[in-house]
Amino acid sequence: MNRCRRFLGARIGAALLVAGAPCGAQAQLSALVAVEPTAKKAAHTILRGAAESGLSKAAGQSVTVSTSEDLSDVMRATRSAGFDIFIGPPQVAASALQRGYELVGATQKSDRYLLVGAQQIDALGAMKGRRLYLPQQDSVYTYMARGMLNEAGLSFQDLRSVQYEKFPQAGLTALALGSADATVVREDEWAEWSAAHPKTARVLATSQPVPGGFSVVVKKDLPAETRGKLAQWFGTSSTGVGLPAVAVKPESTEYKRLAELGLFTPSSLPGVNRVSAKEARDLLARGATLVDTRTEKEYKAKRIRGAVFAAYVEKSLKDVAFNAAQDDFQSLDKVPQLDKAKPVIFACNGAECWKSYKAAKVAAAKGFTSVHWLRGGLPEWDENGLPTEGG
Repeated sequence: MNRCRRFLGARIGAALLVAGAPCGAQAQLSALVAVEPTAKKAAHTILRGAAESGLSKAAGQSVTVSTSEDLSDVMRATRSAGFDIFIGPPQVAASALQRGYELVGATQKSDRYLLVGAQQIDALGAMKGRRLYLPQQDSVYTYMARGMLNEAGLSFQDLRSVQYEKFPQAGLTALALGSADATVVREDEWAEWSAAHPKTARVLATSQPVPGGFSVVVKKDLPAETRGKLAQWFGTSSTGVGLPAVAVKPESTEYKRLAELGLFTPSSLPGVNRVSAKEARDLLARGATLVDTRTEKEYKAKRIRGAVFAAYVEKSLKDVAFNAAQDDFQSLDKVPQLDKAKPVIFACNGAECWKSYKAAKVAAAKGFTSVHWLRGGLPEWDENGLPTEGG
């Protein structure tokens, strides 16, 4: 594979051309240290020259190291596999792990994040029309905010404003001064601040664990021997260049969950009754209709026994504030046995599939009076050993 390439990044400066041996000779490796605004101090302790020397010695070939504070550029680099090694906050690793990288580990134990609001805001759902303070858009804090709002059936579009700044700790100050209604902080940050500012704010939502500190990933297509040597260096020798030892191995599910934040459907849908697979089975036994909103190919291959087909052709954003006018659900009108006064259940491919969520919402808007949503879809039905057909 040709590793002679450029990385265009506003904060890196001019385009980085991996130098050294010409294309066709022994390839150089490249590493990027991605700096979360909140971890700038920690990143500045990393000695770039010493890191290049240490990594080059460990890998047995030249390694160039660059840094960036522009997380949007960094995330684009993960999507294009722009570097052999990424050292950065967990959302960078989460993105890279979906695109041909493997995890070396993290430098700190996992954290939880809290969405905290002014004292008068009594629930996350009351954030509609409010002001939210966050760091830059690709910050891990922003990922957590999007996910927690999404779980409550809200999106950033439902807020009065989202203010992006560099330092999340300043969000607590903005909240205390009344210039913001809510912000996202780490659990330990909140513990210290709330003790000093009692009755100023309250916790509205708490995240699942998120890998802490820096996470390190390397390309899977590097030789196994090279990957092993790099992993050993990060685990034992990186402290000499200012990077804490990569001694923690977070669960892969933590990265997967982080990558999916904001992409999963909410846990509830106002005006629609969310049902489990067994509840859906019971409704079917009492005469309800289950509508499979997936593609025709998926429907024919395998489906819930008795499901009828009505594809939801999705073009709008996977967001609670989606624009139904951009989608096509005319197929619902062509299902002959549907009665707007009788129970109807919508399902697709599980919690990450938005088609059934959107279909249920559209059906309720069309006047269906007993709309049910099987969020777990076919996967949950299968897990419960319930009957399927097709194939």
